Amino acid sequence: MINDFIHDHSTRLYAIAAAALSLIAYYVDGLPTGLILALVAAILGTGEAVQRVEDRKTSRALLLEPPRTIQD
Repeated sequence: MINDFIHDHSTRLYAIAAAALSLIAYYVDGLPTGLILALVAAILGTGEAVQRVEDRKTSRALLLEPPRTIQD
């Protein structure tokens, strides 16, 4: 159930995580630079995974028959 939610909304969840990281890095003073860089690297890696999920969903959708419309 949670896996389906993550799969269906991976791009939105990625955007929320990236925005939260940016806000935390800006507003929290004294965070170690190494920690911030590690989190940025993790976010970039997650972005690659999200892109692959979206590519798979697009590829599957291209193989489906288009839905019939009322005009058909």
